[in-house]
Amino acid sequence: PCNYFMTLCIAGRGKVLANPPAWTAIRAAIARLDRWHTWAAIAMPDHVHVLAAPQDRNASPGEYSKWFKRHVRQELNAGWQWQTGCFDRLLRSDESAQEKWIYMRQNPVAAGLVSRWQDWPYQYGFECRASLRAIGL
Repeated sequence: PCNYFMTLCIAGRGKVLANPPAWTAIRAAIARLDRWHTWAAIAMPDHVHVLAAPQDRNASPGEYSKWFKRHVRQELNAGWQWQTGCFDRLLRSDESAQEKWIYMRQNPVAAGLVSRWQDWPYQYGFECRASLRAIGL
């Protein structure tokens, strides 16, 4: 599959995402993006990291970003804004997928939010064996 690593940030780096209502909205957005399969996601206070694959290889990460952001803001009736666009990287090898996987799940540890990645409550897909196999890990 064609896998992408994406980072979507809050404008002004506002710390609005690492909380239960925002996480519920993020999970709902992932469920609504039915033309993409989201293998893993993690919400940090001011950004979200995602590993995802489009059903149509020609779909763009910008499309994912646009709809994800719209769905999250609508769900929360948010007064804050997302940064324009997103950082995206096409993952070309198993090695880069594994590097991004590790980077994502270690992000809350590196930020000093938890001591073990397993303790971060705002993560999706990291313990699912099917997700690991799907991206070649």
